[in-house]
Amino acid sequence: MQEPLLGAEGPDYDTFPEKPPPSPEDRARVGALQNKRVFLATFAAVLGNFSFGYALVYTSPVIPALEHSLDPDLHLTKSQASWFGCPDISALHPLPLQSVFTLGAAAGGLSAMILNDLLGRKLSIMFSAVPSAAGYALMAGAHGLWMLLLGRTLTGFAGGLTAACIPVYVSEIAPPGVRGALGATPQLMAVFGSLSLYALGLLLPWRWLAVAGEAPVLVMILLLSFMPNSPRFLLSRGRDEEALRALAWLRGTDADVHWEFEQIQDNVRRQSSRVSWAEARAPHVCRPIAVALLMRLLQQLTGITPILVYLQSIFDSTAVLLPPKDDAAIVGAVRLLSVLIAALTMDLAGRKVLLFVSGYAMGWGPITWLLMSEVLPLRARGVASGLCVLASWLTAFVLTKSFLPVVSAFGLQVPFFFFAAICLVSLVFTGCCVPETKGRSLEQIESFFRTGRRSFLR
Repeated sequence: MQEPLLGAEGPDYDTFPEKPPPSPEDRARVGALQNKRVFLATFAAVLGNFSFGYALVYTSPVIPALEHSLDPDLHLTKSQASWFGCPDISALHPLPLQSVFTLGAAAGGLSAMILNDLLGRKLSIMFSAVPSAAGYALMAGAHGLWMLLLGRTLTGFAGGLTAACIPVYVSEIAPPGVRGALGATPQLMAVFGSLSLYALGLLLPWRWLAVAGEAPVLVMILLLSFMPNSPRFLLSRGRDEEALRALAWLRGTDADVHWEFEQIQDNVRRQSSRVSWAEARAPHVCRPIAVALLMRLLQQLTGITPILVYLQSIFDSTAVLLPPKDDAAIVGAVRLLSVLIAALTMDLAGRKVLLFVSGYAMGWGPITWLLMSEVLPLRARGVASGLCVLASWLTAFVLTKSFLPVVSAFGLQVPFFFFAAICLVSLVFTGCCVPETKGRSLEQIESFFRTGRRSFLR
């Protein structure tokens, strides 16, 4: 007799099929959520961005103190202040000069083109602590303006280096399901670092602000010394056993990492050598690099750096009701809240959706850094990320240097109309050129650029 349907086995008789087993990607995501080590490694790395955000606005409380200093060796004139940080927007110097911080950051991006692949992502981040700590020490013990300028340059160099290395490290250790949330943390920590500086500036004199800046740098070094390097970088150096141990540590002892390890290993083997200049012209290499580079340029061309640098001065020149310091603090708080919302929604809504519907702090601020590290091919990731940071900070330098002459000649409305036009261009660029990478592994994203098959991104 025929067996009853409820007791039959096989696809033809499976009346009440069980829920299919989770995919390897789902298992990796659940394992990462249950295991806190990947979050700890991310936190250790993004402390470098906290220091970067802190150093970026260090001049805000320092310049007023130095302009009223009775010490002739530390007294700042308006033109000297323009080197160190930002002059009053109403007191335009004939040759306005941007802070040496942005030039240091550009040099840091240039160095990342070599260090990212030479030392690895983790060691490059740790190396940034050397110029950062030295820069803060120089500013804390400054006996002349040259020490302040040199310290400012060194902290900028460290910031540019971490800006290129941290997003790559975070994207390479994070599983696809939480890579968006973790990828937003560098920007989140940078904004939090700026707010911390503003808060401490109400309590501490400027020398002690520099001393306080050493703390996150030392904590970063301490924590990162216990964290693993990027498994993808280790595999690219032929250190397979160390890479497997690093991946197993990041995913947790109960996670099955062999499928993910094999996918990474296969991708690394197909790209065992560094990309040559001739290969860089291939569409699957130059296209993602062009997308990442244009995202970084468009992000800066939206005017975020000159607006933040001259924020209090801009409020001074307008008819706002609140004091400029309060307005600047409100802007900082809104930025922090917006980046936090982006971190919580990026893996749910997707990258492109936030780029379309949100402002800078929720969209083009954190997402472009994440997308840069996601779309760049493995063989060129270290060099190309440094190139993107170099181009970004050189653009920031040019914009901030030209902002005051334009305002003096035409008023505030002209640069803001230009920034608005760039935002419209950014929307078109996002719709036409930027792929949606939500929930995709770095290997799948790279396969998309290599083959052009959109099925990899669905």
